[in-house]
Amino acid sequence: MTSTPFPVSSAARTRRRAAAGLAGVAFLIIAGCGKEKPATPPPPIVEVVTVTQQDVPIYMEWVGTMDGGVNAVIRPQVTGYLIKQNYREGDLVKKGQALFEIDPRTFEAAVDEARGVRAQQFARYETARANLARVKPLAAKNAVSQKDLDDSTGTEQSTKAQLESADAALKTAKLNLGFTHITSPVTGIAGIAKAQIGDLLSPSMATELTTVSTVDPIKVYFNISEREYLKVAGERTDTSKQVPLDLFLVDGSLYPHPGKFFVLNRQVDASTGTFKVAALFPNPNNLLRPGQYGKVRATMAVEKGALLVPQRAVTEIQGKYLVAVVGADNKADIRPVTVGERIGSDWIISKGLQPSDQVIAEGTQKVRTGMTVSPKPFAADAPAAATPAKPGDKPAAPAPESKG
Repeated sequence: MTSTPFPVSSAARTRRRAAAGLAGVAFLIIAGCGKEKPATPPPPIVEVVTVTQQDVPIYMEWVGTMDGGVNAVIRPQVTGYLIKQNYREGDLVKKGQALFEIDPRTFEAAVDEARGVRAQQFARYETARANLARVKPLAAKNAVSQKDLDDSTGTEQSTKAQLESADAALKTAKLNLGFTHITSPVTGIAGIAKAQIGDLLSPSMATELTTVSTVDPIKVYFNISEREYLKVAGERTDTSKQVPLDLFLVDGSLYPHPGKFFVLNRQVDASTGTFKVAALFPNPNNLLRPGQYGKVRATMAVEKGALLVPQRAVTEIQGKYLVAVVGADNKADIRPVTVGERIGSDWIISKGLQPSDQVIAEGTQKVRTGMTVSPKPFAADAPAAATPAKPGDKPAAPAPESKG
């Protein structure tokens, strides 16, 4: 027997569907209540330094090249074979000390020959002079003709001129003989010889024999800009304002003897826009040699109680300088500041900070005003990376402030 289902009204079907929908919504609500809310991100970690206050020297620095006060180039003045070197290369030599010797035999023979010629001319002159002395009284008495007097006078003057020429030739021969002993014209350091024993030397040879440089005091040449020139222009003229110059060698050590400005070129170099300057430094032990490099520092003033922060803590945006300061509540505050001179890897802050303020040196790009941060002490870079900023360097900009 087949059963027939009871008919279901449309209202009953609607109630069933509504009940099923409410049950689904209730399940979703219950399931949603079981999930945790997203965790708040931790505050960004930044590295901070304490603003220090101290007296800071304001100085300018230039890289310079050392050179001798006098660099005497030694060349032969006569032609001959080199037979001897009388100095040790790189040592101090005295003025007049023999450096080289050229074979003198040819020049000794020339002196002997010139001396013989001079003796002949002297004898001729003496004969002519005696003859003139005899003719003059006779001519006065008309015992000899005027022609005889004129001839005797001409012979005496001619032989006198020939004697003077022979004297000059003998003097030249002696000078050439002396030039076979090549001496130093100054006291200084003698360089490496560029000729060997047996070489044929001549005044026209392309290279010099050596160079002798005076090194006490030694010159240090460097270039300064026009702006720097205006600051130091009084150094050479007003002795009351002169400041000593310090010299740092390539190993970073401070040379113990201060120097002074010595020469300022007469004009600006058109190709570089700079003046060439020379400074003098005492060099009693001959430690400094021509060709060495060094850093010249001129201390222009001392700023009392200056506030210092690392250059990397300062941000420039559209010509304005900003630093991020962390308060006692660990909230960041972006402040405008007025900057002064750059000192090494630091910057003098003239306005906008107080001593003991905590400024962000690493992580400024991650903070905004009012943001809570997690500060930790700043870890400075290795010395090789701590290069002072150049005038055109600009630090990175921080993140923009939140508008919400």
